[in-house]
Amino acid sequence: MCANETEMQTELNNNIGHQRRIMRERGICVVIPTYNNASTICDVVSRTRLQCDDVIVVCDGSTDGTAELLRSMEGITLVENARNGGKGEALKLGFRKAISMGFAYAVTLDADGQHFPEDIPVLLYANIKHPGKLIVGQRRGLDKADRSFGSKFANSFSNFWFCVQTGVMLKDTQTGYRLYPLRKLHGLSLLTSRYEAELELLVFSSWHGVDIISEEVSVYYPPREERVSHFRPVADFTRISVLNTILCVLAIVYALPLKILRVLLVFLRTTYSLIAYLMFCFVVLLPTALVLRATGTHREKASAILHRLLNSVAKLIVLRHGIPGVRYTVENDGEDFNRPAVIICNHQSHLDLMVMLSQTSKLVILTNDWVWNSPFFGMVIRNAEYYPVSMGIDAILPKLQSLVKRGYSIVVYPEGTRSKDCSIGRFYKGAFHIARTLRLDILPMIEYGMGHVLPKKGKYLRKGHMLLSVRKRVSFEEYDKIGTTKEITSWFRRYYINEYSRMCNRMDQWR
Repeated sequence: MCANETEMQTELNNNIGHQRRIMRERGICVVIPTYNNASTICDVVSRTRLQCDDVIVVCDGSTDGTAELLRSMEGITLVENARNGGKGEALKLGFRKAISMGFAYAVTLDADGQHFPEDIPVLLYANIKHPGKLIVGQRRGLDKADRSFGSKFANSFSNFWFCVQTGVMLKDTQTGYRLYPLRKLHGLSLLTSRYEAELELLVFSSWHGVDIISEEVSVYYPPREERVSHFRPVADFTRISVLNTILCVLAIVYALPLKILRVLLVFLRTTYSLIAYLMFCFVVLLPTALVLRATGTHREKASAILHRLLNSVAKLIVLRHGIPGVRYTVENDGEDFNRPAVIICNHQSHLDLMVMLSQTSKLVILTNDWVWNSPFFGMVIRNAEYYPVSMGIDAILPKLQSLVKRGYSIVVYPEGTRSKDCSIGRFYKGAFHIARTLRLDILPMIEYGMGHVLPKKGKYLRKGHMLLSVRKRVSFEEYDKIGTTKEITSWFRRYYINEYSRMCNRMDQWR
């Protein structure tokens, strides 16, 4: 686990106020369906309100005074169903209310006191690590709990058929403690309205490409005489069996063709983009470099031509041509790149370079050795006056100073390598040493989504949204006051951790 991830998890565990703010920023609410839980509902809702500001309670036709208790509670959104429609119907009402209020995610937990609201940070942290995914709160110690034979059999039965229908193995498909990505529930058009609807939600989510992640949560089983259960063994098992029969048929005639189509689209997207990239390299870029070399064009002139060409083609591929299924956005508050600077950016994907090149022709990028020594692109890179970091910062400083005098900005990825999970990694001092030595502004750029579209070890392009945020310059006089180069490096890393977290809170809602 990265250091900033550990810091984030500790902060979430220790600071309830910070946690509630993060949940609001990420568009997370809590939905509690209830039916005749008068003895527990007040305690559950009160404890939940300590964890989250936005709580929606769905009273599903209760007849034991639950509705009256909820009407007297402040700080909640109450949805009442005149008659009991079942847990599935209550969840649909709660989700529709959450969507109408602008929420992107909903945590669901039971009203009988079985689930601990204090475990909400577990699901929140999982959501931060896995945005857009369905988080299942796997009940800890489920095998050792004092449960009836019917309850144990129902869970095993459900797990088995879920695996058959989706190919995904889950240990606890019956848990009601979950975090749902609301915009991926496909209109909530469920076949059932009772408690088995939770299984149906899992199945249809999996079929539509929603990844399902399990996280362990605590669970409380009160003494049997105190439990409130609405499970009817014969009727409910009959409904579950009928539902599983229908889902198995749909898995063959609907889910399987959908999966094949999805795989085909991924292949076509990747192939299409790869052909466009190769045509750019072998039809445009390499021949131009060879012509410039053969004609003996002055190095500075040849470099300028290659930079303009790289910028034009990158704009064509990223901005106008694009990647099918991928949306690209630039947030730029007035930066024109006319003044040289050291541009720093977090590093997520091989796509980063193309995105960066689309911004301006006046860029020089410090590269890795494999790019510099490439038999295909090495000549282009060298003629464009890019330099490998392995040469040593002090060795290439005179060359960089010459480029700066010609109006070029220097691009450095302080992490040195692509992030595996898109989090902000360790920052190295090289970029800040260059900036201080050459007395240049530092221009921060923050990217989001590139690592999702093409992960570090990924071979295929996914659908998604790529965002590049061009931030305000930090002048030499401003960052020099921070202290040593090491202190400046630490300051900018903290800046990136905080700003990237805010960006994720904003953007993850739409994934």
